[in-house]
Amino acid sequence: MSKNIYPRFCPIAMASDLLGPRWTMLILCEMWNGSSRFNEISRGVPGMSPGLLSKRLKEMEANGLIERRSTGAGAHSEYVTTERADELEPIVVSLGEWAHRNIDTNLSLQCLDARMLMWNIRRKVNRSALPIHKCVIQFTLNDPPNEQANYWLVVKPGMETDLCYLDPGHNVDLFVISDLRALTSAWMGHSSFERELEEDRISLIGHSGMAQTLTKWLIKSRFADQKRYVAQDRARAAS
Repeated sequence: MSKNIYPRFCPIAMASDLLGPRWTMLILCEMWNGSSRFNEISRGVPGMSPGLLSKRLKEMEANGLIERRSTGAGAHSEYVTTERADELEPIVVSLGEWAHRNIDTNLSLQCLDARMLMWNIRRKVNRSALPIHKCVIQFTLNDPPNEQANYWLVVKPGMETDLCYLDPGHNVDLFVISDLRALTSAWMGHSSFERELEEDRISLIGHSGMAQTLTKWLIKSRFADQKRYVAQDRARAAS
């Protein structure tokens, strides 16, 4: 038997074969978070070429993980996860929680992606906690030796928060100026927004109410609390 072929009778081997191709689990996570059209999914996995994404979607469809649905003549097709794939969601989330607890922080902050971070932050804006209901938030991220990058979150009542890569031309209510590493670290729970602000790695300029309530309307990653739980468990074990 070729050393590159898994033993087919082993369920773990078969699961690895199904989910092992690079990007597969990230595509599923993006779809579980609500993305259904090709361009939406592509924005959630910015390091993936359109050609590879198209190939991977076809493979996932052939494997029964997703379905492609046409919404009518001339309309864009949509991709939805199947029941088979949805059974995997708590398993994949648990895998992410395990990794967040156990992989070294410095290692996890080595390969950062500003577009992926901002695409996910866009989902975590609690509009009901904002002191103003219609606003624009500009994020200026520094990531030497890369060039400074700007992103705009546009918040409007009754609409999904929009992420712009080009200046939308609106007045900005709050400027968030940060090192990419600092913003990622705080959002993922490796550090806190309070600490990053105190040490001037994140600066807030503009609407005072929005600045003061940052940690209320900008919800951290679903994995952020894992670090707190580990710290609590270790403290109890040491006492």
